[in-house]
Amino acid sequence: MAKKDREPGARRARRVLAGVLVIALLAGAGVAWRTGWAERWWHDLRADAGPPQDPAAVAPPPEVDVPPVVVPDALAPAADGAAPLDPAAVRQALGPLDSPDLGRHVIAAVGPLEGAGYAYEAAEGAAVAIPASTTKIVTAAAALFLLGPERTFATTTVLDTSGTTPRLVLVGGGDPLLAREPDPAATGATYDPERADVRTLAKRTARALKGSGVASVELGFDDSLFTGPALHPSWRPVYVPDEINPVSSLWVDEGRARPGQGPVADPALEAATTFAQALARRGITVTGAPARTTATPTATEVARVTSPTVAQIVQRLIEVSDNAAAEVLLRQAGLVDQGDGSFAGGQRAVERVLTANGIDLRGSVLYDGSGLSRANRLAPGVLVDVLRLAASADHPQLRPLLAARPVAGYTGSLTDRMDHGPAAGRGRVRAKTGTLTGVTSLAGIAIDAEGHLLAFALMADKVKKVKGVLARVAMDNAAAGLGACSC
Repeated sequence: MAKKDREPGARRARRVLAGVLVIALLAGAGVAWRTGWAERWWHDLRADAGPPQDPAAVAPPPEVDVPPVVVPDALAPAADGAAPLDPAAVRQALGPLDSPDLGRHVIAAVGPLEGAGYAYEAAEGAAVAIPASTTKIVTAAAALFLLGPERTFATTTVLDTSGTTPRLVLVGGGDPLLAREPDPAATGATYDPERADVRTLAKRTARALKGSGVASVELGFDDSLFTGPALHPSWRPVYVPDEINPVSSLWVDEGRARPGQGPVADPALEAATTFAQALARRGITVTGAPARTTATPTATEVARVTSPTVAQIVQRLIEVSDNAAAEVLLRQAGLVDQGDGSFAGGQRAVERVLTANGIDLRGSVLYDGSGLSRANRLAPGVLVDVLRLAASADHPQLRPLLAARPVAGYTGSLTDRMDHGPAAGRGRVRAKTGTLTGVTSLAGIAIDAEGHLLAFALMADKVKKVKGVLARVAMDNAAAGLGACSC
């Protein structure tokens, strides 16, 4: 199960809230949801994005009885997205960024989602910062641009009968969500696509083998699609296995071990072992242990299972901040653009996509797809420009990136956030979070009280460790302020 974006290695604080407080916190957001205003806005923005279902259409949790509210006059229809914003009003809304809890390096950019320029762009010191998980916005945009939203990835079995004993090879196609078995445990995500699994693949393979008169095979596994290191050298050792596992084109459950077992050192071998056990239960004898190999071009395909679409994978990885899925999509982007399924190939692909679309990198450099690397540096204006690109009518294939963004107060990594700032921010703001030790960031879109669509990126990477929670609250308050302001 992917984790919500949080400081890697840290224990999440447990908060107990009385029911009356929950109702109070949700009441402000209930305006947008009960009136259908937020849903109408998001439907218009998405246009023909199609499935998967937009989480903005998800009502507040049924167990929470949000009291009826009167729609204030400020809830106006969406204004002209290209209309000038009031820089003074934007600056006032972002007042919480002046909090000393955010440390000595805070940078931000805010502008119209469908326009150009910035109503607010400020940097203290360096104009780039450690982006943490907001990196996933850039990764997902590049993957959607290069692969297309309907692309899927197949895990296959192929058979070579040239030897004494038929040799079956399990071939990894880079499915980030490949599961051990059908219907894995719920992850808690608002949107969780149906996944392919190796048990189903074993069932289909066994049926085909028996139909061909094959009852015994040697088993190999091929994870050669991706190259380079499976763990980035800049990642802290403590990130494994809680935040990420060795990245592979063939794994099950993102390389996580079964409960009660130790870390999985070789995810591809684990996947092959799981497959072999499922194959044996279907009446196919597997001689010897699974062995790493490369499938021969002349081998015949026996069976396959297919991943969710890239759009569906993006929807989920952005909502729950899935590090593993982001790293796999980075490699898939590198493969299609550079012929190189590695960290380096993916990074070059991302850079090419940004520059080809006229996005000034402003000194930004990214080394991974998830944002776990503390060597990453990103300018907030790049994030704003990527969001604008995704909203552009010229690039409908990028629209799933916007649909995936968590809704403040309701879904994904923002489910329990923005509960201290302006209540109007809850339901009006959709953003991707970013958290590492000493780093907190938010990047997303908001609709203000006048109906302006805003794109924003807020970043701080010099937060004192003891100020982590307070810094996050200050950042949340600034984003919520954009939803509440008349900009």
